Amino acid sequence: MECRPRPSSRSCRRARQRAGPYSRKAVMTDPQAGTPTALSGIRVIDFSRFLPASYVGWLMADMGADVIRIEHPRELAKQTFVAGAAGESEAAFHRRRALQTQARNKRSVLLNPGNEKAREAIHRLIETADVLVEDYRPGTLARMGYGWPEMQALNPRLVYTSVSFTGQTGPYAGRAGHDPAALSLAGALSRLNGLPTPTMPGLQVADVLSGSHATIATLMALMARDRTGRGQRVDVAMSDASAPLMMVTMARNPDASKLGPPDARWQPKGGVWECADGGYICTTDMETAYWRRFCDLVDRPHYADLQHATDQHPAMQQDLKAIFRTRPRDEWAAIFAEADTQAMPVLSLAEAIANEHNRARGVYVDVAHGDETLIHVGTPFHLSDTPGRVRHAATLPGAHTEEILDSLGLSAADIDAIRAEGGFDG
Repeated sequence: MECRPRPSSRSCRRARQRAGPYSRKAVMTDPQAGTPTALSGIRVIDFSRFLPASYVGWLMADMGADVIRIEHPRELAKQTFVAGAAGESEAAFHRRRALQTQARNKRSVLLNPGNEKAREAIHRLIETADVLVEDYRPGTLARMGYGWPEMQALNPRLVYTSVSFTGQTGPYAGRAGHDPAALSLAGALSRLNGLPTPTMPGLQVADVLSGSHATIATLMALMARDRTGRGQRVDVAMSDASAPLMMVTMARNPDASKLGPPDARWQPKGGVWECADGGYICTTDMETAYWRRFCDLVDRPHYADLQHATDQHPAMQQDLKAIFRTRPRDEWAAIFAEADTQAMPVLSLAEAIANEHNRARGVYVDVAHGDETLIHVGTPFHLSDTPGRVRHAATLPGAHTEEILDSLGLSAADIDAIRAEGGFDG
């Protein structure tokens, strides 16, 4: 965690004790270095601490935006504690940072945004920005001096994106919560696992939905600015962003009051089947033509006419379970692939990372960290003329403090004043 303006400052000493020196080797060779990017010239001030808002900065940074993280020393300490990493070595801290896909390609400034002197510098930085993204509880950032009305007055062209649990308005505004609670409020957790009893999700569903919607909304606001000349507030609630999970269910069940818990009974639209080697294969042959092809492949052609015969489904399911246990997973996968039906082996993460299709598409990519190669999620979409790039893994907090403060025209005396007033401390 390098606070480069004044290495002797107290916050820098603490940072070094936890993080070690910043490695300039943490970059990935970019074969497309001369290719233009979609968001070149866009600057984003990133106050995020959690996945939903940091997702916005991640995608925009991959597409060429200059994303500058404002890293609060106290928030960094909280994150280390929550991660169960208190007391970790310098190398471990650096590596933990570099492993975070959502933190790559960003520059970092280590400042206490609640400090008056630091606030003056951050305000100068916001004046140069196109986007501000934050994930504090409603009102928190305003109390530190960065509320939407004040920032709009400071920079009328600023797009100010807030990602929170339940949004900036409504009876629940200001409440605290994370991914599963957002899914709960949207009505999605009650149906997410397809079983009568809801369970905690194993992945960050609402976080990714919120980050995706916030990115789309931010880019829409930038497009609107091209016409109006003014920025605007983008308000994304994790609970709101989870509601689209319910669209198909709502269309099929117009009277929600009559909708019971998910029906766990098997239906011939697909399944996850255990195979002879203990692996699993997933089938999704819901269209009639694919279902008939599936029935032929498992040597049950007469099942083709029973797709909607619900009284026959329990016996069919048990029979199919027995059939799938006669061959190993990859053998079944090859059979279905050859017949061009809808099936895919259920891959572990390690298998997915190594998969030839995923590698060819850049779903998972190699990123250099010192002498080590780490694995990140790639940019999850492809633009033909302005592709995304992985330029470097996450730096340590404060790795760019000096160059950014210098670029704002702050003198050595200005930086001394920030340090003297505790602007680099938590």
